Amino acid sequence: MKAPSPDPSQLHLLKQPLENLINPQHPLCILTKRILWKEIEHHFSGLYANTGRPAKPIRLMVSLLVLKQLYNLSDESMVDRWVENPYFQFFSGETVFQWSFPCHPTDLVYFRKRIGEEGVKKIFQVSIDLHGKKAKEKEVVVDTTVQEKNITFPTDTKLYKRIIEHCVGIATKERIILRQSYRRTTKKLTLAQRFRNHPKNRKKAVAAQRKLKTIAGRLVRELERKLPASSLGRYSQEIALFQKIVAQTKNSANKIYSIHEPQVYCISKGKDHKKYEFGSKASIAVTKNSGIIVGAVHFSTNTYDGHTLPETLTQTTELVGQRPKVAICDRGYRGKSTIDGTIIEIPKNPGKRATTYQKQKARKRFRRRAGIEPIIGHLKSDYRLMRNYLKGSIGDSINLMLAATAFNFKKLVRQLQMFLRFLLYSLFKEPVGLIPLL
Repeated sequence: MKAPSPDPSQLHLLKQPLENLINPQHPLCILTKRILWKEIEHHFSGLYANTGRPAKPIRLMVSLLVLKQLYNLSDESMVDRWVENPYFQFFSGETVFQWSFPCHPTDLVYFRKRIGEEGVKKIFQVSIDLHGKKAKEKEVVVDTTVQEKNITFPTDTKLYKRIIEHCVGIATKERIILRQSYRRTTKKLTLAQRFRNHPKNRKKAVAAQRKLKTIAGRLVRELERKLPASSLGRYSQEIALFQKIVAQTKNSANKIYSIHEPQVYCISKGKDHKKYEFGSKASIAVTKNSGIIVGAVHFSTNTYDGHTLPETLTQTTELVGQRPKVAICDRGYRGKSTIDGTIIEIPKNPGKRATTYQKQKARKRFRRRAGIEPIIGHLKSDYRLMRNYLKGSIGDSINLMLAATAFNFKKLVRQLQMFLRFLLYSLFKEPVGLIPLL
């Protein structure tokens, strides 16, 4: 059931209104007055029933998601900080300072599942619409990056060890007596992997890994034999996953790199400091001049950069309301010169007949393309795109769009701050310092 919005007329006798306690020039106060909260509440109200226990207010949950991404916090840290920070509470729609937690951290998980990708896409669209005409440029810059998943660096030894642990756990839960649990054997074989690349230890480590693989396959087959038919159906997906990991080799296609995140794939972007990254590919579209993120698409498969453009441009068209006329890309997008009416510009040598004006225009355009690289860097370092902690392929998409939303909100606040600073300076002829958005 949808919760009623807080009534500002009903104030606590012992508490003053939050507006009297906080600085109205604070970035969150500025942002609060710009967002159309009624529109967001109306959009999500259809996801709630008319009966039952009232849920948390929609504005509260949406604001917690935005603040979590804006300040690079976990779900638990976000709830703790909310109680301490009056600006967080004002942004969430509270009229007086609250002394209790807004919700349990797991409520954020349930709310993300409730609104899904489409709901987060709506929040992302709100962050774009706030910029007005600046977001409706004819040219956009597009590039891809890797959104790494929160998994350990995958090795065959780790995967075999995890399979053994999972099989023993399933047998214990179903009260199945295994021929052997291999607890002590697994520990010894894992210790044999230490200093694996040393010439003296290489042979012993390879033999230990081969033994772990044998034990993993043996336990999977024993589970299949001893599990009753009623329970076998519940664990069929897990057993199939274990069998695929045991059967895969170095050159296998569509390898599994994590048991709890099997959709993760390996991406090589040619970096010297990080040859391989394990996660999902993300495509970012940014306006050429204003630097507003107008597209953020996640891909569940390792797609060639040029093949990611149609979906990215389609999402940009939906969110902005008009299709970009030009998409500026790097040489990794070679293949097509136009996609559904959008011209794809890629750096190339000018022709013999190119004029000086055309050469200068192309040079400025592709130098502007490099501006998307620091934007991706900020998304990773400041807005939780460096490592994704949300589960599944849906979690990849939600985390990406929320990071882009936080970037757009912060960009808007800084523009408003600069305008207000210029206005105050022109009136009083003295520099005025404003509180930065941390």
